[in-house]
Amino acid sequence: MEIKQLITFTIAAENLNFTQTAKLLNFAQSSVTAQIKALESELGTPLFERLGKRLFLTKAGYQFKAYAEKMIRISEEAKLIVSGSEEQTGTLIVGAQESQCTYRLPPILKEFKSQFPKVKLVFKPAHSDEMAREQLAAGVLDVAFIMDTCRPGEALVIEPLIKEELVIVASSTHPLKEKFEVSSEDLQHETLLLTEAGCSYRNIFEGIFRSAGVSSLNKIEFGSIEAIRQCVIAGLGIALLPMMAVEEDIRVGRMNKLGWKNTAAPTYTQIAWHKDKWMTPPLKAFIDLTRQTFKNY
Repeated sequence: MEIKQLITFTIAAENLNFTQTAKLLNFAQSSVTAQIKALESELGTPLFERLGKRLFLTKAGYQFKAYAEKMIRISEEAKLIVSGSEEQTGTLIVGAQESQCTYRLPPILKEFKSQFPKVKLVFKPAHSDEMAREQLAAGVLDVAFIMDTCRPGEALVIEPLIKEELVIVASSTHPLKEKFEVSSEDLQHETLLLTEAGCSYRNIFEGIFRSAGVSSLNKIEFGSIEAIRQCVIAGLGIALLPMMAVEEDIRVGRMNKLGWKNTAAPTYTQIAWHKDKWMTPPLKAFIDLTRQTFKNY
């Protein structure tokens, strides 16, 4: 199989549209179809299936995608090594939660791009730590930000960066804002505004209720912390969020931090990469910049 075929496949797997893939690569659509068929023939299994007018990855296609991305990356790394070029190029793929991308990473990215203007940065959402771990292990991500703990014998290097302050917030008119100490039982009948299943913040929030032996039947799930922020301000419910995301809202009175005594284990934002990952100069610089920047928070 050729790198060109792998690149075509990964782009088609992302947008699930051969016409769009052809436009992105400046190919004829027939060329895209031929490359995919050649790959399927070599692998001996279909990578895509068409249901009506929609295109889907098969199970084999989904599994192959991680390997295709890894082979493309290895090819780029090999070219970089043998070229001996002083001008660093290539792609750095970072997994991060929305809160990190919004509140912590911009200064890191600005400095990184000034040092490596020709390195392409790609951010992939890491809604859950488990997802980030799987993608690091498969070589899909070069580096990721996670919030869970190290596990014995795993293949990842994990470094703590900063202890996160998590707060339960409610609207500025919520009756619980006047209570000095809020218990889990006080929150039992509140509407909980939650991030997606598997997200660290959600796991912690639901863990608080489980450990107290209480449950809430009123839950609304969102794919965005920004959406949760706006709904808290509007009085739709309460949420557990990192202080970095709501500090300004609390300061100006758009929402209130409830008097909740956090009994959960300390939560740390950590940076992780595969222990066997080749440390390219851009990857090493990104990790070093991250360490230095987080020291200032």
